[in-house]
Amino acid sequence: MVADGAVGMIDFHDNRILVVGGSSGLGLATAQLAAKLGAHVTIASRSMEKVNAAIATIADRASGRQLDVTQNGQVEAFFADGTVWDHVIVTGSDVQIAAVRELPLETAYAAVDSKFWGFYRVARAAAIKPTGSLSVISGFLASRPAAGRALMGAINAALESLVRGLALELKPVRVNAVSPAVTNTPMWAGLTDEARVAMFERVANTYPAGRVGQPEDIARQLLLLAATPSATGTIVTLDGGASIA
Repeated sequence: MVADGAVGMIDFHDNRILVVGGSSGLGLATAQLAAKLGAHVTIASRSMEKVNAAIATIADRASGRQLDVTQNGQVEAFFADGTVWDHVIVTGSDVQIAAVRELPLETAYAAVDSKFWGFYRVARAAAIKPTGSLSVISGFLASRPAAGRALMGAINAALESLVRGLALELKPVRVNAVSPAVTNTPMWAGLTDEARVAMFERVANTYPAGRVGQPEDIARQLLLLAATPSATGTIVTLDGGASIA
């Protein structure tokens, strides 16, 4: 885990950072921290209502645009405006978790289209400075398969392989990923408060760190990777020890 002091030494003054999926959860935490570190942040998400609400938490250091990474034309148009980014961070995806034989094929296709192909579309279209970086969220299921989550593990493993390949193809632009386990984000909002707390406690008891991840944990690591000139093709497992438990 990254210490606050280490992140406090990072200066993103005048950097342009794009956070795709930055309207909530891991993306919002990343956008907020990047702004605190001096960056001008652009939040992109499918819902402009959510984008505007996120911008309001950052004030004058953020702007927002609508983007659905599952739409080829939208992604190409988004990056055709001539903006050259210092760092692009992709945190958002729409993925349902279920056993392979229980998940409808169209839902499985949509999951891959959102998380894997969404990042792929951004990677091929975004203009990033030679000193800059591209990052994505994968997940510990890439290396620690679990029954009922085979598709998610496969998507995450494919993403991590893509990250390593892109680090070679896009050099000197750096490409990295952070791989978390269960994290306290709005993706669990479908549970009641009581059920969510109980689930987090149960999961935390199985992790060596004794806690589930928090959005700020992941945000710090994403931005540290962006600020580290030698970090490329790097997959940082930040899972509370879940993958070794």
